[in-house]
Amino acid sequence: MYTVADLYDLTHTAAAPLLSPCRYPWEALAGIGDFILSLGPTLPKEEYDNPAPTVWIARSAKVAPTASITGPCIIGPETEVRHCAFIRGNALVGAGAVVGNSTELKNVILFDKVQVPHYNYVGDSILGYKAHMGAGSITSNVKSDKLPVVVRDGETEVETGRKKVGAMLGDEVEVGCGSVLNPGTVVGKGSHIYPLSSVRGTVPANSIYKRQGEVAEKR
Repeated sequence: MYTVADLYDLTHTAAAPLLSPCRYPWEALAGIGDFILSLGPTLPKEEYDNPAPTVWIARSAKVAPTASITGPCIIGPETEVRHCAFIRGNALVGAGAVVGNSTELKNVILFDKVQVPHYNYVGDSILGYKAHMGAGSITSNVKSDKLPVVVRDGETEVETGRKKVGAMLGDEVEVGCGSVLNPGTVVGKGSHIYPLSSVRGTVPANSIYKRQGEVAEKR
């Protein structure tokens, strides 16, 4: 349930060539920056501005003058980057997305129509098509003991080999306000996370996560 094929429809991201060879999505995290640097120069010049050597912004995107954008970064068509957004690099933001006020991005892939609209931190994470993170919800990407992140599904453990892994959110996942997605969290397609949740491990597709140990199937 936590492979790339399980979580994502790759027709909704420019990162499909990066993700498609991967079994697990976190395998793509190490290559985001290099992928952007290879893709950026190939983007149509009539459709994308290149305001900095490693930054490409679609001409149809709306970017607030107070936003801070550091490359490598691509901002897709019709995307909105709002007041004081902080994009720290290695960020591939899809078409029709929203990066909200005071939201921070770092080493991420946001599929088309992702919304991270209010006070979100998204680091070392991949958010699927139409995924939405409620106000103040964040991805925690480093364990307190600084050891490599392990993805857990019951008694099954999958080593990521990385010290920084945030959350892998499948297509159309909804994360409630104020929630924390702990390192190595994977949420299946179409699932909803209750507000103020602390999520660890994996959440099956089409589920409602109420609290640890209480996950209901959506009807």
